[in-house]
Amino acid sequence: MLIIERFLSKVVKIYGKHPVSTYGGTWNLQACRSLNLDHHIHSSVEKSLTEMKMQYIKDRTQSFDDYFHCRIKNCKLKHVRNWLRLFVDYHNNEIKHIK
Repeated sequence: MLIIERFLSKVVKIYGKHPVSTYGGTWNLQACRSLNLDHHIHSSVEKSLTEMKMQYIKDRTQSFDDYFHCRIKNCKLKHVRNWLRLFVDYHNNEIKHIK
């Protein structure tokens, strides 16, 4: 619990207090209580959807890296971050046009 509490306290210092969503685990609830944060536990459906979205992003990132891999020694992955920004912008733009 101490590790998650330390992590959450650093996040709160940077971003302020916001609700915390987790997949369960008593340590998460205890850490949120000690830091006075709202805590929400995901349902199994929410968990499945989140896992599917993350797998989709990982697959697309892997495909990008297969075609445009970086040859720079000690790369800081700037090209991947730029691609992810482009991917998110494109995705959000598509969502706007669907609605």
